[in-house]
Amino acid sequence: MGKWGKRIGYGIGDLGCNLVFSTMASYLMVFYTDVFGITAAAAGTMMLVTKFIDALTDTGMGLIVDRTHTKWGQGRPYFVLGAIPFAIFTFMTFYIPNFGNSGKLVWAYVTYCLLCTAYTVVNIPLNTIVPRLTSDVHERDILVSTRMICAMIGTAIVMTITAPMVKFFGKGNEARGYLVTMTIYGIAAMLIFFVTFASTEEVVPPTVSKACILFLLNLFYFSLYVVRNTTVLYYFKYNLGRTEWLSLVGILGILSGLPMLLALPALEKRFSKRSLMFVSVALYIAGDLMIFLGKNSAVFLLAGLVITGFGIYGIFGITFAMQPDVIDYSEYKKNSSVAGLIAAFQGFFVKGGMGLTSFVIGAFLKNGGYVANAVQTDKALSYIEVCFIWIPVVLCVIIAVLTWFYKLDSLRSEMTEELESRRRKIANGNERCDF
Repeated sequence: MGKWGKRIGYGIGDLGCNLVFSTMASYLMVFYTDVFGITAAAAGTMMLVTKFIDALTDTGMGLIVDRTHTKWGQGRPYFVLGAIPFAIFTFMTFYIPNFGNSGKLVWAYVTYCLLCTAYTVVNIPLNTIVPRLTSDVHERDILVSTRMICAMIGTAIVMTITAPMVKFFGKGNEARGYLVTMTIYGIAAMLIFFVTFASTEEVVPPTVSKACILFLLNLFYFSLYVVRNTTVLYYFKYNLGRTEWLSLVGILGILSGLPMLLALPALEKRFSKRSLMFVSVALYIAGDLMIFLGKNSAVFLLAGLVITGFGIYGIFGITFAMQPDVIDYSEYKKNSSVAGLIAAFQGFFVKGGMGLTSFVIGAFLKNGGYVANAVQTDKALSYIEVCFIWIPVVLCVIIAVLTWFYKLDSLRSEMTEELESRRRKIANGNERCDF
């Protein structure tokens, strides 16, 4: 298979993940509060508790990947093993049983945990596999950018067509609409994971203080991601009263990041990841302030969404481009590959951040007096504004501070040269063993 077949085959794995992941980040809170029938506080608490449980499964999955040795590689087998459970648990999460309030809450806890575990089974290998697909640094950047573009397409699909699909399939019954829509997404993701398995091949043999920065960047990036994608629905629906914009907001805020992701491989050849992260953070803050200051201007709102799209997908792409560097750094310093464990701890912080953020959003909405599907009080509107505008600004500042301590750009050439030398020795040793 050619280079682009491998690039796209790898990249669409995250499209499959994001059909469900982005729905959970954007619609699950609304589904639980407005359709499933549990309070915002109960939903937020559940997401916090289940995410920390799920984060523990990430660690276990990372250890499993590091100890897996098959003719298909270390990570690829799990694309197949996790695909069918992923589809089944997606259906179960959006199925509303005929239980009492306590029974429904238990069902939500169990099914959400199962879905997150299935997500872990396919996503941890997707995170670890890049250093084993190629040792070429620029090719890795292209693989990561291809993945980010596919992830963005998955998110764009979710933000653009989910609400219309729920309406179409539900015909006035939102519960049925969500169930059919998410069943379609689950089956599509399952088929995509099979394609990812068939399109990739692990060809590079496996032979931390820097990792801590990557973990924390993931924690705060995905907190930013959840805050933005969840509260944008509340902000435009209740604060601005622009419910007719929701699909446009979704597609514009996401696809506006496409130019950034397309440009990143070339930009990373000319500029350090550290510098590009600072620019991306500044873009997001500038766009966020435009939305706040121009809330009565359609032009300012749309321009702000586009600029925040540039910023958030710049942060997204650079964070994931750092991961192969951190994996190589661990191998360079310790002479052993722990890609699975690094990805596991990365997943721990991702899901911990998502859970904590969902809890904070739920608590904010409760304390602000939010009432689902009703006219909100001034206090509730101000709390929604804090969630959508000001919490992301704080998160961006934290991301910039963490990035200041990231120093691997200057070591990249030295690491590549040393690791290539080690891998040649391993390959030559294997060839001698064949005689």
